[in-house]
Amino acid sequence: MSPATKERIDQGTGTGLGAPWNVIVLNDNHNTFQGVAAALSSTIPNVSYENALRIADRIHNSGQAVVWSGHREAAELYWEQLRDFGLTMAPLER
Repeated sequence: MSPATKERIDQGTGTGLGAPWNVIVLNDNHNTFQGVAAALSSTIPNVSYENALRIADRIHNSGQAVVWSGHREAAELYWEQLRDFGLTMAPLER
């Protein structure tokens, strides 16, 4: 390594593509906790049904929750899948 080149110690998690895209589910009066949990656990990777119930509770109590953040393409896919389950979705945002 030349003196002008420095090794980067912190590898970071950034992709250089800017801020992550947020998938936000809104509270509504027509979806049950169980329905929201089933949709989340079958759509969002690594979200168990039990975790999804906790997220559903947060949506209910706060009016909304960010359920996933990341690359735009995946965010669009998860957003569409959750909408197709009948969940009330906020527009994707950064």
